Amino acid sequence: MSTITELMKIAVVGSVDDGKSTLIGRMFHDSGNIKLDQLKDLNNANSQRGNEELNLALFTDGLKAEREQGITIDVAYRYFYTDKRKFIIADCPGHFQYTRNMVSGCSTADVVLILVDARNGITEQTRRHTFLASLFNVKNFVLVINKMDLVDYSQEVFESIKDEFTDFVSKFSLNNLSVIPVAALAGDNITKKSERLSWYSGRPLLDYLENIYVGSSENYISARFMVQRVIRPQAKGLEDYRGYSGRIAGGVFKPGDEVQLLPSGFKTKIKKISTYDDPDISEAFPSMSVTILLEENFDLSRGDVIVKLNDIPEVSQDVEALICWFDERSMNPNGKYIIQQGNMTSRCMVKAIDYKININTLHREENNKDIGLNDIGRVKLRTSQQLIFDTYNKNKRTGSFILIDSQTNQTVGAGLIK
Repeated sequence: MSTITELMKIAVVGSVDDGKSTLIGRMFHDSGNIKLDQLKDLNNANSQRGNEELNLALFTDGLKAEREQGITIDVAYRYFYTDKRKFIIADCPGHFQYTRNMVSGCSTADVVLILVDARNGITEQTRRHTFLASLFNVKNFVLVINKMDLVDYSQEVFESIKDEFTDFVSKFSLNNLSVIPVAALAGDNITKKSERLSWYSGRPLLDYLENIYVGSSENYISARFMVQRVIRPQAKGLEDYRGYSGRIAGGVFKPGDEVQLLPSGFKTKIKKISTYDDPDISEAFPSMSVTILLEENFDLSRGDVIVKLNDIPEVSQDVEALICWFDERSMNPNGKYIIQQGNMTSRCMVKAIDYKININTLHREENNKDIGLNDIGRVKLRTSQQLIFDTYNKNKRTGSFILIDSQTNQTVGAGLIK
């Protein structure tokens, strides 16, 4: 009997109408993961729209506004499984104004499927999504050239798009790229090989996803514990209890470990580690939520970080980062914002905008420092209190942040510390 192993997180990105929702619906349908009640709802929604054939895109486009407009607005998450693997798949919006939602979907992905319409080839949005996804250090990428049925399953069209995309990504780092031709609407090369794509010698898409190796994106070496709250029960017998609860952001912690408290710099040892279910565990690792007791009492608060002595993160009020801008109003070169990094929230100021990245050429535009909606640029920030951080490539949780407009309380940007 087959055993279902491993969980793979997939993000599907691409331009509007490239067929992302249809592709996902087809994967669910052909792998037997659409239940009878879901199929009934799909048929009802399909008949209301007057479609003669079943529109599998409706399976993921759950919002009323999405079904009315025929585009994906929010990130739609779906779960399915095969005999070999479990999957969580995120259907990310392709429309330009919803790039922030696409960033959210890619930030935790193990594999990113970059969908391209074979008729249109590589677009500016394809380049934007690919470059953004590459910044999140995703381990595997698949260029899925869709709608091959609309170009007569042409190998020449496939090779042309493949060459153009390969040339584009050669300008930056992209991990483990594969290229697969499909026709999602017709079901070609999704769960089984298609005779109409006989010139393609590789595996169909689902077979590829079932067998590709997925390593952990967690850092199990650099120990990081981000304090979320201090627990003081004040109950009888627990008057002196002081526990620090939060989430392990990296490394492994054990009772007896020598640790340093940041930003204060005090050193001590771990006395005990507890979880909700177990009052005394032998070790804690990412991404467990635990309570740590120290051998001595210290005045720690939300946003402080406990680390091991052999690997200390940066502690500074100055930080340099790549930022993707989400607001319709451009970034103010001397603007003041709220920065939220992990459990720490502080005020910050934009000290400098170094350059903006041209998404088509990937050139640094040092003379164009207008960071507008969906632009990507490198900036220098100064925070009102010390920030405890690593580079994003070392630790995603301590190396990323968001910027918030203090007047509207809206998230205006997402940053990766470089």
